[in-house]
Parts: sequence; structure tokens; C-alpha cells
Amino acid sequence: QVQLVESGGGLVQAGGSLRLSCVASQNIFSIGAMGWYRQAPGKQRELVAEIFTGGSTDYAESVKGRFTVSRDSGENTVSLQMNNLKPEDTGVYYCHVQNRLRDFWGQGTQVTVSS
Repeated sequence: QVQLVESGGGLVQAGGSLRLSCVASQNIFSIGAMGWYRQAPGKQRELVAEIFTGGSTDYAESVKGRFTVSRDSGENTVSLQMNNLKPEDTGVYYCHVQNRLRDFWGQGTQVTVSS
């Protein structure tokens, strides 16, 4: 069974940076999209950033210019570089991979940004 393992979350002050990484425990075939979602307390899970086959990307409006998503398809890894973090970026960040058959989700990693 494929597992997505996230790392890199933590506590940071506003204006700081964090880098999240996600690696799949096994090769995933026919990947269409890889990326990150987040869920803040009391809110629904939302897209943060996603990168598609061919290299196109999609970002939440609130993170454009601050976050960068990247992938290494050969290694089934996806990363999220987060700069100039804000308290409203606080939440649990989930790795997401989609292929032509299903969606895969990680367990989540906590990101807390203090003001």
C-alpha cells in the first residue's frame, strides 16, 4: 500500500521560511498532479499549490509570490518552499498525489506561524 510521508513542518515566526517535503513509499504510476493542501482549525481543507504533468502549476491566491511547489517525478517526491510566512498560513499541511485511478493523501504535518 502506497504511503505519502511528509516532513518539514514546525513552528516559525511570521516572516520566516519552511520547506515541506513529501515522498511516496512506492512508485506511483501515471501521476497527473502532485501538491499540497492545508486545513486550518475550524475550516475546510483547501488547495495550497499543485504541479501537473508538464510542469504547469496552480496556487491559492493567498500564497502566490511566497510559496513555490516543485516535484521530482522520478523519485515520486514533491516539495513546498514557503517564504514570508504569515499567521494565517497556520494549519495542517497534507501532501496530495493524483493518478488516473485515485487520490493519495499523506497524514499531514503541522505548520504554526507565530505573530
